[in-house]
Amino acid sequence: MLFILKKFIGGLLLPLPFLLLAMGVALALLWFTRWQKTAKGLLTASWLVLFLISLQPVADWMLKPLEETYSTRQQGDNVKYIVVLGGGYTWNPQWAPSSNLINNSLPRLTEAIRLKNLNPGAKLIFTGARAMTNNVSTAEVGARVAESLGISRDEIITLDSPKDTEEEAQAVAHLIGQQPFILVTSASHLPRAMTFFTRAGLHPLPAPANQLAITSPLNPWERIIPSPVWLLHSDRVGYETLGRAWQWLKGSSGEPGE
Repeated sequence: MLFILKKFIGGLLLPLPFLLLAMGVALALLWFTRWQKTAKGLLTASWLVLFLISLQPVADWMLKPLEETYSTRQQGDNVKYIVVLGGGYTWNPQWAPSSNLINNSLPRLTEAIRLKNLNPGAKLIFTGARAMTNNVSTAEVGARVAESLGISRDEIITLDSPKDTEEEAQAVAHLIGQQPFILVTSASHLPRAMTFFTRAGLHPLPAPANQLAITSPLNPWERIIPSPVWLLHSDRVGYETLGRAWQWLKGSSGEPGE
């Protein structure tokens, strides 16, 4: 119940739901009360924030510091395990397998396979429980997609009980103990994940995937026209900020060492 409550409240506090809620409150005040100035101010502020965080320069300016904490791994590390943290997914057997990995999940998997090619003897460990309405776990879907891309099932381990990053760290600790391993997750999520894993007594080697903040050239109109793509980048900032706040409240704050 606490997990569901955390997800529900956290979801409402993300930028888009929160700003839409603020606009709804403003409209209610505007239509049904005498607080006209308050309503107009709240509506204007909400619209302006939504506009700004839907612009590439603003969204990526906020996201870039999170993603720059760790560098991409460029060579083999002689490890036995590569841990791939679970993310968004569904399972439709009629789809191309990779289509079942949503948003951040597919880039994590493809980066893990690249790193496996640099560490040929390593096994892939996929983590993540099943969603409430799905009979297949996040970990199992990752394993099936990896198989479809040529990875043998005997080179794959699934941990399908953890529901969040903290539980993933505990499950990995139980499985491999003190052995060093490569930890693959989204670049924006990696600092928080490293904290959980190091505080579980583990020795992860950070491997960022799914970098989103763009510093390379773009067409001018892509920088000045609001887009749901850039709003998604701002959403990642909001998600990780809430995650770090929750981590701090639980007493797991602090930056891990390499």
